[in-house]
Amino acid sequence: MAPLTQSPGPTSLALTSPAFADGDPIPREHTCRGEDVSPPLAWRGVPAGTAALVLFVDDPDGRDWVHWSVLDLPGSDGGLPRGVAPTADPPQQGRNDFHRVGYGGPCPPSGNHHYRFTLYALAAPLGLAGHPDGAAVRAALGRATVLAKVTLVGTFRA
Repeated sequence: MAPLTQSPGPTSLALTSPAFADGDPIPREHTCRGEDVSPPLAWRGVPAGTAALVLFVDDPDGRDWVHWSVLDLPGSDGGLPRGVAPTADPPQQGRNDFHRVGYGGPCPPSGNHHYRFTLYALAAPLGLAGHPDGAAVRAALGRATVLAKVTLVGTFRA
């Protein structure tokens, strides 16, 4: 896997996927033109003092369209398997901008889009109830103490 964009600091937080490398195309099976299932992800180097991890996936080329949020994961090295079901519990998943709980893969109407899979290491869980939408998750992240973050970027062309 290629090196990833990482926040400054002493942490070595890393986020990878066996499905695609940083900056590479996201395979069709993880898009609306395929099975539309979430890609497998793995992380390591979670900093000491991390109480929770949050994964937030958005498309900056599509007005920051929210594709997936996974909240308050254990604050340790780990990952998510391919095809996390919307009904899975755990993990707690938010409502995406397709108005569905769970993962909604790339589905741009035109052009080449970039999809940011950002993993946040937090000093405390967000503690949001139910299946919050992207705006609620963004607001909670804005108030949170972020110990580290790392971003894996995939692309998809319509």
